[in-house]
Amino acid sequence: MKLLLRENIENLGKKGDIVDVAPGHGRNYLIPKKMAVRVTPSNMKMIEIEQKALKKGLEKEMESYNEITERLNNTNLVFQRKTSEKETIYGSVSANDIKESLDKLGFNIEKKRIFLEEPIKKIGTFTVPIKVFHEQQAEVKVEVNKEEEGEEGKKEEKEEVAKKEAKKTEKDKEEKKEEPSSKKKSKAEQKEKPKEEKKKKQKKEKKSKSKKETEKEDKKKE
Repeated sequence: MKLLLRENIENLGKKGDIVDVAPGHGRNYLIPKKMAVRVTPSNMKMIEIEQKALKKGLEKEMESYNEITERLNNTNLVFQRKTSEKETIYGSVSANDIKESLDKLGFNIEKKRIFLEEPIKKIGTFTVPIKVFHEQQAEVKVEVNKEEEGEEGKKEEKEEVAKKEAKKTEKDKEEKKEEPSSKKKSKAEQKEKPKEEKKKKQKKEKKSKSKKETEKEDKKKE
């Protein structure tokens, strides 16, 4: 089955390409998804017009891909890793590490497009191919350096200071929240204090009064 591609499809073709596909794949997937249109003798004129428009749109896309390729070719990624005495690094630099670094630089590259056969486990400079668009590739320089002694310690120290500052801020917030309630409590205690003192005084007076009455009664009996 002959189809005119309306989308760029991996391992099949670009927009505007006329390709041969299995009838089932064309009818059940590509045509219903509007990714392609069937080419027949009766619609050749319409196909030619659409093909020209698709090719023109592809040219603009290619400009964007060329720009990305150039930027990637001028990109140098630097990684710091701890090493052994034989300059073998602990851990590695993987395709995922490269992807994360490229993301930070504003690139949107899928991990599967980074052609790294196996993770880098040595100190040095390496060239990593990256698929940009169909056959178009870029090459990124990956530099793996020895991590300076004490660098990790400084990083941990900074993280610890940041944690302490965060805890202090939280504590200050909690104290400010508790402050009004403690003031209310002290005011309430101040109000209750005179009442308690008055009650104690009344109890003492009652005791002394009852004592005097008992003494009077004892004298009468005598």
